[in-house]
Amino acid sequence: MGNWCVAHRGASGEAPENTMAAFARAMKYDALQWIELDVQLSQDGIPVVIHDDKLNRTTGSKGFVGDKTAAELQQLDAGRWFGRSFSGERIPLLEEVIQATVGRCRLNVELKTYGGRYPGMEERVVELLYKWNLQHDTVITSFDDAALRRVRSLSSEIGTGLIIDGAPATLLDRLRQLGCSFLSIGYRSITAARMAIFRQAGIQVMAWTVNDPVAMRKLAAIDRTVMICTNYPDRWERAIGQGTGLRRS
Repeated sequence: MGNWCVAHRGASGEAPENTMAAFARAMKYDALQWIELDVQLSQDGIPVVIHDDKLNRTTGSKGFVGDKTAAELQQLDAGRWFGRSFSGERIPLLEEVIQATVGRCRLNVELKTYGGRYPGMEERVVELLYKWNLQHDTVITSFDDAALRRVRSLSSEIGTGLIIDGAPATLLDRLRQLGCSFLSIGYRSITAARMAIFRQAGIQVMAWTVNDPVAMRKLAAIDRTVMICTNYPDRWERAIGQGTGLRRS
């Protein structure tokens, strides 16, 4: 199957991002291959799934993720901001998401770190992936070169990927230096010429974040190996014409 669908923070156009509701909704789509999610570290060193380092946007609470324990974070309401029907959705632990998705889809785990923030996060995430035997079925991605180097030093088996918005001339060299086999790139930077270079180098490319069906079809026309990361897996199904809609429960 070409142009695999990646649900960005789960089916985040249909349910509150990075919640179990968004992940469950994404997995109802037959053609869903991957889920992308964001990981930070709680005060007590537990990987939790949330995008922003500040809590206000998605929980209405004040403060920073890293200043609260995992238990305190899980007391917050991460769903009501999206709609009353999602009231009570929690900030998930990464291990909870792994347990719910293992054997059903693959995970793109973005480490939300930079400049040494969250020391030990790479170790905690790698440990969880090995615990669940997912070292060959997960990719760890980040904007932060140091985090990617740390993951590579911990494991030669887990795939790593750089996240970037743009395509500088030195990009391929940077990927090689980091030991990355995956590239997460803003979709407007994808061209046929660049894709030819990445394919030849053995780099798997994911385009983010593509919510316009027209843009999805244009990417598919450029290259059938580009993974398409979207908030709306249903739009992907209609645009790309692969998949059969929602699974029957």
